[in-house]
Amino acid sequence: MTWSNWAGNQVMEPARVLRPTTVDEIAAAVKQAAADGLTVKPIGSGHSFTAIGLTDGVLLDLSGYDRLLSADAGTGLVTVEAGLTLHRLNALLHEHGLGLTNMGDVDAQTVSGAVSTGTHGTGRDSAGFAAQIAGLEIVLADGSVVQCSRTERPELFDVARVGLGALGVLSTVTFQAEKAFTLVADERPMPLDEVLDGFFDLVRDNEHFEFYWFPHTEVALTKRNNRTDEPVSPLSKARAFVDDELLSNGLFELTCRLGNRMPAIIPKLNRAASTALTARTYRDVAPKVFVSSRRVRFREMEYAIPRAELPAVFAELRTLPERIGEPVSFPVEVRVAPPDDVPLSTGSGRESAYVAVHMYKGTPYDRYFTAVERLFQQVEGRPHWGKLHTLDASVLRTRYPRFDDFVAVRNRVDPERRFGNAYLERVLGG
Repeated sequence: MTWSNWAGNQVMEPARVLRPTTVDEIAAAVKQAAADGLTVKPIGSGHSFTAIGLTDGVLLDLSGYDRLLSADAGTGLVTVEAGLTLHRLNALLHEHGLGLTNMGDVDAQTVSGAVSTGTHGTGRDSAGFAAQIAGLEIVLADGSVVQCSRTERPELFDVARVGLGALGVLSTVTFQAEKAFTLVADERPMPLDEVLDGFFDLVRDNEHFEFYWFPHTEVALTKRNNRTDEPVSPLSKARAFVDDELLSNGLFELTCRLGNRMPAIIPKLNRAASTALTARTYRDVAPKVFVSSRRVRFREMEYAIPRAELPAVFAELRTLPERIGEPVSFPVEVRVAPPDDVPLSTGSGRESAYVAVHMYKGTPYDRYFTAVERLFQQVEGRPHWGKLHTLDASVLRTRYPRFDDFVAVRNRVDPERRFGNAYLERVLGG
């Protein structure tokens, strides 16, 4: 079997593919792999752009391991099997009157993949998935099944909330959810200079703020999402279709293809797209506001930088495509997160601004991403574990004060590197 990820830039041919549906089957697969001298990697929806999930050993397809195990509306504690997709998780939570405090704008990932790579959304006060985890069940390298939380195996829990798939196979995840809530979404174009000048005020004044900027233009699309007690008032089906399906996916796909064939016209296409941006306001349940439809395929690099550095970094980034002679069709995305206490979370111990750059699938990206990464390195940026970057353990150790805490736990629970691969060897060391 040949497997490739969503973006098509990672490919593997594992020796065996297993599709466990119980934790006992996962444990048996790990034990058998050890007996056969093979590595083991679980795989979800393939939405990571890095080689974090690749193996030439045993591939565990968790798509059949996807049940809701418990949901307590009183405490908000929800336990799910790790192969469950975020899309289905949101639907199940809604059925129980619950919702996650924050999430990213894509819901195709599995719980396992989202947790393991440090997936996040944007939030003034609310961090990513790692901050919403109350407990984990993990199958370790010896096939044992262990539970961990802040009170049970706390050292393992501490690091496993963003575990990179290096510690074991996540079998279940317990989230601390809350009562379902409604967000009012205010989306509008603004002059880029105005957004950058008022960036810290926009972050302060909104629970969830982000903006998108099309290179070669002076316009940004801003998104403000805030809680409301008013009843839902979603976009009409016609407006949602035109904005989110016809323009953001259908027409955008066509312009990306055109730009791929004729790169010189990309700046004109972007300027035309920026003039088509219009304001809209609506109210809906949180997942329908957080999540956007993303069908145009791309490659992505995202770094977390100290939030105070964002204006200076963006001042350089906005002129970068012209300076290196590289037309860029895809927008740059900027989000924020508060500090958290997870050792390998990109938000560990500092307020972050997240800057993500993209290139349309099939477009050479090395030159642009290399230049962008060099800029992020000047401010000690931390790369998203599931998105393209070139850093190795020697550099990452300097970016994460508790890097060696993670490595120490890994050495204890997987000394033979049963869950290792080339990517993990690069970013964590041997």
